[in-house]
Amino acid sequence: MSKTDKAVPLIVDEETVRNALPHLDVREALTQMFRALGNDAAVQPPQTLTPFPGGAGDFITYLGAMASAKVFGAKLSPYIVTPSRPVITAWTALMSMETGQPLMWCDAGLLTVERTAGATALAVEHLAAPNAQTLAIIGSGAVGQAHLRHLASVRPWHSIQVFSPDLKDNAAKRATLMALDERVAVCTALEDCVRDADVVALCTSSGTPVLLEGMLGKPALITSISTNATNAHEIPPSWIPAMDVYCDYRQTTPASAGEMKLAAERHGWSAENVVADLPELVSGVAQKPSYRQHAFFRSIGLGLEDVAIAFELFRHLTRRDA
Repeated sequence: MSKTDKAVPLIVDEETVRNALPHLDVREALTQMFRALGNDAAVQPPQTLTPFPGGAGDFITYLGAMASAKVFGAKLSPYIVTPSRPVITAWTALMSMETGQPLMWCDAGLLTVERTAGATALAVEHLAAPNAQTLAIIGSGAVGQAHLRHLASVRPWHSIQVFSPDLKDNAAKRATLMALDERVAVCTALEDCVRDADVVALCTSSGTPVLLEGMLGKPALITSISTNATNAHEIPPSWIPAMDVYCDYRQTTPASAGEMKLAAERHGWSAENVVADLPELVSGVAQKPSYRQHAFFRSIGLGLEDVAIAFELFRHLTRRDA
């Protein structure tokens, strides 16, 4: 697209994003981005939390710059307190490193779900045991369903088991999940879902542990995205010192992830014990899990992921409009 093709940045609403999603190669976009980060061709600053005055909420800023794509950007995600449910939105600004001009301003709600699931799938691709056969997904909302879609092709799973407390009385949601993949089986108990799993994908909004002692019958890869609640964690922090720990980016994740912060404060764990992060995994220089103990992958979501998927969307829309 030439400089004169668009006089103003693209303004992309949720419906346009939804229609574009099937055409986006999320895994490849993230792979190239993490490889660039590993090669110092991208920059990922820490995310920042800015409170609103008077306890009215806050917003998180996710930043990133990619030299290969010649773009930089920021996702702004506010949490606005109201008398009823809080308002949570997300918008990404994509800008040119060549002209300094804005390229696109897009609703990032759906894109955030896709890049989150895509990052988990990238981690599972590199970390799951080669003979992994059983996938357990905890959570059946939009994030859980996105994880199901992205993880289904990572290994030739013999079974994909899903658990969420609301599935028992929701036949429509059970049907939606089973329509996504013929291997899906809905479990009525969390313990049954995870007991024999090789990979457990935690896709909940819980701020406290979902998995408890004795639930897992063998060493497994556990992935977690958690939520924005202070020190939110989906596994007990006391597990961390006895796990092979991985994350999306070792420079930023340990300072933000609840279970890592609590493990450092209470259980003598150090961020130096992170085995590897996604830049190292995609670059082929990372040590893989031993599976003599559980492996844990923690994602907090990176601004670079938002920039990478926004750029993938921008390329799709401008190709289509050319």
